[in-house]
Amino acid sequence: MAVGEGIRRSSVPRDEIFVTTKVAGSDQGRGLTRHGLEDSLRRLNTDYVDLLLIHWPNPSRGLAVETWQEMLELHAEGLVKHVGVSNFLPHQLEELYQATGVWPVVDQIQLSPALARTEVRAFLAERGIVAEGWRPLGQAEHALDQIIVHTIAERHGVEPSQVVLRWAVQQGAVVIPASQHRQRWLSNADLFSFELTDQEMIDLATIDLGEAKAWDANTHEEW
Repeated sequence: MAVGEGIRRSSVPRDEIFVTTKVAGSDQGRGLTRHGLEDSLRRLNTDYVDLLLIHWPNPSRGLAVETWQEMLELHAEGLVKHVGVSNFLPHQLEELYQATGVWPVVDQIQLSPALARTEVRAFLAERGIVAEGWRPLGQAEHALDQIIVHTIAERHGVEPSQVVLRWAVQQGAVVIPASQHRQRWLSNADLFSFELTDQEMIDLATIDLGEAKAWDANTHEEW
């Protein structure tokens, strides 16, 4: 309810606010996806959302395709401005496209220098799908503790978190880091006053733990 209350109290025009919500695992499937969105619209006190994502493919249920089909219908009705997915692997994206002829506009994936997801990002880029990084600071993979990250940060006079986020920006990804502290918001947004060199990008590639360390959407499911 907090987001909906914020929208209600804000003096910012609705078309200047970008609202993203997700289809939970329990809302996958014909009819359920629509019901879940309608509930979100009511709680958000808005007539539409800007982006609707399938949270996880949840392959054991086999409902991703019909969920995607219903999302396209919701888009056609104007209830959703853009449709995308989260945590989908290339073969799972292919299934959606083969059934509908439409690629998601976004795939929100686990992404940081410590989980570079090089092959997944290449697949997305070739199809015009935006890569959006969740957990972009790589805390679980200790990206901010790496010596090379601190060395680069000192060289540019910025925070280690800014280096990690700037890496993603230079890879063409969208990042939305979370923080409860205003100073962190400002720091995380200040990514365009410096640029990583080609050598620094190469150096950051050395902390990539590889695809095997990312949560596997073939087996990991959330409801």
